[in-house]
Amino acid sequence: MIKSELVQRIAEHNPHLYQRDVENIVNAILDEIVAALARGDRVELRGFGAFSVKHRPARAGRNPRTGAHVPVDQKSVPFFKTGKEMRERLNRDNPAGAGEDADDTDE
Repeated sequence: MIKSELVQRIAEHNPHLYQRDVENIVNAILDEIVAALARGDRVELRGFGAFSVKHRPARAGRNPRTGAHVPVDQKSVPFFKTGKEMRERLNRDNPAGAGEDADDTDE
């Protein structure tokens, strides 16, 4: 599902809201999550999960084509940990992991 599909589904479930307003709300929520992470805050949505930022230190990397060693700067990466309720619901609704991507294997 992409953001426009999410907006459309929310608008369908809330016919008293205009789709344009739903899009503004979704964008505002996402902007606030990103702003909080940029400040170094953790964003916890009970039952859904928690967003945080993990910091990876600088390290020596390797160019796979030439084999030359190259410095890789430290960086911050977003991290999401699912909440207990989400995990339980996913496992209850789909116990064998037989989702639409279940046939995709990396062999």
